[in-house]
Amino acid sequence: MTVDRSWRNQDTRALFSAVLTLETVDEAAIFFRDLCTRKEISDLSQRWAVVRQLDRGLSYRQISEITGAATATITRINQWLRHGTGGYRLALSRIESAPETE
Repeated sequence: MTVDRSWRNQDTRALFSAVLTLETVDEAAIFFRDLCTRKEISDLSQRWAVVRQLDRGLSYRQISEITGAATATITRINQWLRHGTGGYRLALSRIESAPETE
């Protein structure tokens, strides 16, 4: 299976490089608030919440009740979690091994 990398370009690389310069949750918060609308931040946050609940083994119904995400959204996220590029798993493993931060 070939991974589609057509979305990766100079602009996405610059964005990801900018994100990597952020050192605290507060810095990330103000960066993303300037970059994204409140709705975009809410949608991204909801997706990440779904990933964390899927990782815990909760059912789609339970996840929908907790996060408010539609089961179709949960299904799509689960497909990326299981068969994506590994980004979700990488972040989950690093968060599990990271010291507590605010």
